[in-house]
Amino acid sequence: MSVDPRTAPLLVLGGVVSVQFGGAFAATLVPRIGAPGSVLLRLLFAMVILYAVARPSWRGRSRSDWVTVGLFGLALAAMNTSFYASLAHLPIGVAVTIEFLGPLGLAAALSRRTRDVVAVAAAAVGVLLVSGFLHTSWDRIDLVGVGFAAFAGLMWAAYIVLSQRTGKAFAGLDGLALALIVSTVAVAPLGLTSVDRWTPGDVGLGLGIAVLSSVLPYSLELVALRHLAQHVFGILLSLEPVVAALAGLIVLHQVLEASQVAGMALVVLASAVVLGSQARPESPDAAMGPG
Repeated sequence: MSVDPRTAPLLVLGGVVSVQFGGAFAATLVPRIGAPGSVLLRLLFAMVILYAVARPSWRGRSRSDWVTVGLFGLALAAMNTSFYASLAHLPIGVAVTIEFLGPLGLAAALSRRTRDVVAVAAAAVGVLLVSGFLHTSWDRIDLVGVGFAAFAGLMWAAYIVLSQRTGKAFAGLDGLALALIVSTVAVAPLGLTSVDRWTPGDVGLGLGIAVLSSVLPYSLELVALRHLAQHVFGILLSLEPVVAALAGLIVLHQVLEASQVAGMALVVLASAVVLGSQARPESPDAAMGPG
């Protein structure tokens, strides 16, 4: 597919918007069927669609390849389940801001530049503002939600490392398609416990979330990353917390306090500094986080 390089940033921005609005719609599903059930629906539909598109080969794979794609699938399952669990406790803008410390910290650790370390420290202060730790009494802070979001961030960092390794071992979307099988199987035991509560509307919403959170953004970035400068990609990716807050406002009517908005701005600026100087990811799935 031929794309004008000038439109590539719009494709990435479209992917970011798609992911975060997919997350906002997922937040409406979680209270009804739980986080594991919501994740299972998303992963199941994403697996079917991407497997049909990629048609990955199962032959000629080494044991190391299968271990890599297996770990990638487990990281994908843990990342999405913990993120969806955080949506039951926190506004989506807050959850995404907290989990964003995962990829941000990973990028800074790999660069080892003083500027990036300072930026991550500023982002940490931003997260403290967003979470309420600096101005709210402990009994009013949802530590469970913060814990789930922080764990999602840790899994996002693992997901990035493993997706890059998978991208080297598998061509195109083959690795992602196979990893989605692993993640779907991993989530199924917990997700299926809520199947008696699934309605046709819930299943339809799960399909929509799969398209918004996985299929559409992966497709957009796969095309855009062939034409996009690395610093532009990093800056666009840094907008995820802001877009998440916007999605939360429009879909969920979640309004953040002024201190939370200020904290989010710190995280976005720090992310732009760190991610804006990183190398272009080798595969689109390395860039996309949960949503």
